[in-house]
Amino acid sequence: MNICVYCGSSPGKSPKILSAARKLGRLLAANKHTLVYGGSSLGVMGILADTVMENGGKVIGVIPENLFSKEVAHTKITELITVADMHERKSIMADLADAFVALPGGFGTMEGLFEIITWNQIGIIEKPVTVLNVDHFYDSLIEMIDHSVKTGFIKVDNRLILQVAETPEECLELSK
Repeated sequence: MNICVYCGSSPGKSPKILSAARKLGRLLAANKHTLVYGGSSLGVMGILADTVMENGGKVIGVIPENLFSKEVAHTKITELITVADMHERKSIMADLADAFVALPGGFGTMEGLFEIITWNQIGIIEKPVTVLNVDHFYDSLIEMIDHSVKTGFIKVDNRLILQVAETPEECLELSK
């Protein structure tokens, strides 16, 4: 199974997030899942990719040309695909993935997460989407989404597209 993980190119400030990224990386490798991700060697992205590689797993990174040097492309992974822009990056990642996971991250992580939820909602794809809610990182987002359901902007059925995991193990279980 190929699992696309959206996550930050920054390490953030919580050691729990980095620990969860390492644990998820070990689990991906141990379960013979291929990591598909944004191709950076920095931050949570780099830690996750390094951990998968260190544990004998396979990693496919997809990075736009204009971010190749800015994000310090990870050249020590199984495969690095360079693309023209962010649209092509997201499309290729979605095509390669069987499931999607979001670790903590910034705007890029959130944008990728919401786009893939929307693609599921409108029927472009039908693939599992899970947030790994490390250290309550996604509590506010989940609350906002649930508020949107209560106020009639998100249908209950569409709310079910987004699954929430508290541990890396639960995350992989929900990704099946």
